Amino acid sequence: MNYTKALKIEPGNAICYSGYREGQRPGVAYPDYDQVKEDLLILKDHWKYIRLYDCGPHSETVLKVIEEERLDLKVMLGAYIEAEMNNFGCPWGGTYPDEVLQENKKVNLNKIDKLIGFANKYSDIIFSLSVGNEACVDWTDHYVPVESVIKYVRLVKAGAKQPVTFCENYVPWLHKLEPLVAEIDFISIHTYPVWEYQNILNALEYTKSNYYSVAHKYPDKPVVITEAGWATNSNGRGIDQENVNEDLQDIYYNELVEWSKQDNILTFVFEAFDEPWKGSPDPNEPEKHWGLFKVDRTPKLVMQKILEKNHQNN
Repeated sequence: MNYTKALKIEPGNAICYSGYREGQRPGVAYPDYDQVKEDLLILKDHWKYIRLYDCGPHSETVLKVIEEERLDLKVMLGAYIEAEMNNFGCPWGGTYPDEVLQENKKVNLNKIDKLIGFANKYSDIIFSLSVGNEACVDWTDHYVPVESVIKYVRLVKAGAKQPVTFCENYVPWLHKLEPLVAEIDFISIHTYPVWEYQNILNALEYTKSNYYSVAHKYPDKPVVITEAGWATNSNGRGIDQENVNEDLQDIYYNELVEWSKQDNILTFVFEAFDEPWKGSPDPNEPEKHWGLFKVDRTPKLVMQKILEKNHQNN
């Protein structure tokens, strides 16, 4: 089903944006207005749509910059909901005292209220809303039951006018999230061939398989890719070191974007800039190395080529 009609937007390139730099991280230190402005001036020349993950201070700054600088960018805004159940299958945590889980339910309601507030305040900038991110997949450390997600979707739909979704790995959409599909306006999936030990030769076909497994199951519901990308470094934990570098990222990015245009799929590339705060202290942790730009905002190979081509054309 065509996403442009469902979301009332024009086709365009999309990217996930989180602007945390060296020494910054959520809850500790946030990018300031000028740093965010610098980032968005880079992004606006290549992408029309950006995805933000939460309603915290960073996202608030991003929305202010877009509004005050009158930038031609539209936002998918999310609420990052916290664990409401223990997930004993999570390999890196996912279990909490009962009092924490109960408090998280109150916190999540506050986050949903904030999402609705931003949606109404910045209605000309925010084009869609997500009630969570990877909160139902088997390996998540912030597990939220499907019935809670449905409750949050209904609250947001009652309080805001933008289309509402939930961002999740493609696998839960095939079975676990069936009750949710009727509640949302469009489905948002994540697909990462390199996390599933696929090499670059079959990466795009694997992405297509992930996407169409969901799209064919729900032919009457638009399906958007809200995360797909290729890391450029790894410590070998979860991703083979020889399977990630800037050359492979360049190949996957271009194949992904070309296919998305051909098949009229809104695809948010993960992600704009490297984020050193993520994952373990190991500097080669894969979570730190998904950006198309390094943390110092210098372009990696894929963007070097795009910038050079644009310069030649101008």
